[in-house]
Amino acid sequence: MRSKTLSTGYKMPMIGLGTVGFAEGETYPAVRAASKAGYRHFDCAFMYGNEAEIGQAIADVMKEDGIKRSDLFITSKLWNSFHKPEDVREGLEKSLADLQVDYLDLYLMHWPVALRKGVLKPRSAEDYLTLDEVPLMDTWRALEDCFDDGSVNTIGVANFSTQKLDSLIMEARVAPAVNQVELHPFFQQNDLRSYCLHNNIALTAFFPLARGVPADLSESKRTDVVLTHPVIEEIAEKHGATPAQVALKWSIQNGIIVVPKSSNPGRLAENIATLEYDLDEHDMARIAQLDRKRRRATGASNYFLPGSPYTWENLWDEPRPE
Repeated sequence: MRSKTLSTGYKMPMIGLGTVGFAEGETYPAVRAASKAGYRHFDCAFMYGNEAEIGQAIADVMKEDGIKRSDLFITSKLWNSFHKPEDVREGLEKSLADLQVDYLDLYLMHWPVALRKGVLKPRSAEDYLTLDEVPLMDTWRALEDCFDDGSVNTIGVANFSTQKLDSLIMEARVAPAVNQVELHPFFQQNDLRSYCLHNNIALTAFFPLARGVPADLSESKRTDVVLTHPVIEEIAEKHGATPAQVALKWSIQNGIIVVPKSSNPGRLAENIATLEYDLDEHDMARIAQLDRKRRRATGASNYFLPGSPYTWENLWDEPRPE
């Protein structure tokens, strides 16, 4: 499995299984199918609500398939309601217990947002805590403690802008090794990519395919979907590949780790086969022209409720698009 060496020295596989949003009953068989297809990297999170199922699947994989814990790279994420320093350990221990492991390979601060203890999804202004009340640096210090005691091999963040990364790095004793963000051919994050490369921070792309193909997609809207865009389709045909493989390969050749989600054994095999070929310079240049600089995962439904201290401008450190 092709991997990227992180600043901590650990090797992170370039492709993993994303585990967000599985339907009921899909998680366990998806993890088992992914393992059989060769996946060793599993991207999890407390907020996804399925870490217990993933943990059972991983336990069975190790028991029945002869795979060792050291063969796996398991990521989880600290949810926003565990941001107070005294609560960070509780969030970590919950994930460790559900995943049935003694340590995590990577633990990420899921969002630069703080919620009151026990809140999964905010419903009103009272569910939020401000970053003055719970500074990101205070949460990070508690994550550094988890790193120090070996509960996690590597710590990082998700959904952080360059400004927030810069503020963290200036004070951190242990620099973040990974930033997981939305990244795909329609949202290429060039400034953030350059910053992370300069500061030895690996990038992981969630939504690496942007979205699936809608069943009712009209011909006139094909250019609005990465997987049906003519440029992606032409490059796929040229290489005898699928459009999904082309989109994933574009990220991987740019040094970006990808965590596409699928429960379909055929697609799981196709996605991991992305590692078997390369795009040429002309292909990469054509895809670079597809950037639309627009997010899908805006945070709006959770973080910009009336009375929230969070806005587009202070979450993403950029103007709201018109």
